[in-house]
Amino acid sequence: MDKEYPIPLYYRLYQSLKQKILDGIYKPGDRIPPESELVQIYNVSRLTVRRALEELRSEGFISRAKGKGTFITGRKEEEQMNVLKGFTDKAKEEGFSVKSVVLENKLVEVPLELAQTFQIEQGTLVILLKRIRYMNEDPVAIESAYLNTAVDVRLLNVLRKDMAKESLYDFLRNELKLPLIRAYEILEVTEVSGLDAKHLNVPAGTCSLLRKRYTYTSNNKCVEFVRSIYRGDKYRFKIELKTTGVFEK
Repeated sequence: MDKEYPIPLYYRLYQSLKQKILDGIYKPGDRIPPESELVQIYNVSRLTVRRALEELRSEGFISRAKGKGTFITGRKEEEQMNVLKGFTDKAKEEGFSVKSVVLENKLVEVPLELAQTFQIEQGTLVILLKRIRYMNEDPVAIESAYLNTAVDVRLLNVLRKDMAKESLYDFLRNELKLPLIRAYEILEVTEVSGLDAKHLNVPAGTCSLLRKRYTYTSNNKCVEFVRSIYRGDKYRFKIELKTTGVFEK
């Protein structure tokens, strides 16, 4: 018989507060009761309250403003990483309002490190589409997409589109009918700096997630490379791992 372990008090408080946020009892922008009131409401110690609030803060549900209190920010967007979807599709599925601000949409010489991946000559022009991605009016990511025009010359039509309003993957799949068969991704921890920090509305040096995606068509051509920086307090990734057999006990 498995041994049952008691659930820590701080974790039960964390779950209770989290459920109130998910149920809409606490809404984004609301100020939650101060620590002293939570101690009285839940009949727990201040240390218990602080640990519960720290759990909520680490998941992006709350933020603390010195001298002002603790406020509800909502929740982190969580992305399941076993399905190829664009930012817009994923965010809308989860009920978020989305928007984009286009920083660049132009032809550039292919970066040296991408020439071999795209199987094109150095100096060849490719499209750079750089956007700030928002969810519920909060800047969440800066996304730089390089598009390989050697795969399909019709990709140049991106330059004439309002990519602040359109989904790139809708364009690739629905308009160009490009078969996006597979992609692989690399995730790293990085620090956001310079203009990127300003665009994301975070201090320079803030820990963030660096995501690199390589997307391939049915003829095994890399049509897209995307380099994205995500705010660590607003976004997280979820990976489902499947075994090839049954584990032996």
